[in-house]
Amino acid sequence: MTTRSCIVAWLRVLLPLSALALLSVLFLLGRKPDPEANIPYVDVDPLELAERQAVTNPTFAGVTRDGAQLSISAAEARPGGPEDEGHAQAVRMTLRGQDGRAADVSAGMATLQGQQVRLGEGVRMTTADGWVLTAPEVLASTVEGSVISEDEVNVRAPFGELTAGRMELRPSGQGSGNHVLDLSGGVRLIYRP
Repeated sequence: MTTRSCIVAWLRVLLPLSALALLSVLFLLGRKPDPEANIPYVDVDPLELAERQAVTNPTFAGVTRDGAQLSISAAEARPGGPEDEGHAQAVRMTLRGQDGRAADVSAGMATLQGQQVRLGEGVRMTTADGWVLTAPEVLASTVEGSVISEDEVNVRAPFGELTAGRMELRPSGQGSGNHVLDLSGGVRLIYRP
């Protein structure tokens, strides 16, 4: 046996043993746990957490009357009681027509009112063809597939900026599955070619 192969054979035994000894020393000399210390990532009262009724990451998906796909998801949803409605936080809604065009709506919160969802706290709607709309509040129908804002809407379009007193994204009504974006109520346009 050559000297080199003899050294390699000994190292194959000694290196794993020395690594095992080093790890054993690290575990033996580690800090002792402090039983009085709080867990650093617990910031909620466990009793409140156990009593609160909430669902995390809920998702709703369906098809509207005209065949558009509708999906709604949220970070958290809480059921309503006899006096109040259920509400969700950090909501995202996608409405995709049969023609493939889509509108994505995001909002800070939402409440369910029958077959309609009222989205508020910084509503932003982005369409597939490059339109970005912001409004304080919108009302979305889960049956009709429409999104309506009765408040002032600010719009950034591919050709400029618009403001309008009212906005409605609704099915075209011809059974084609297409949607029409209707701005009304004192529309102002700043054209940027």
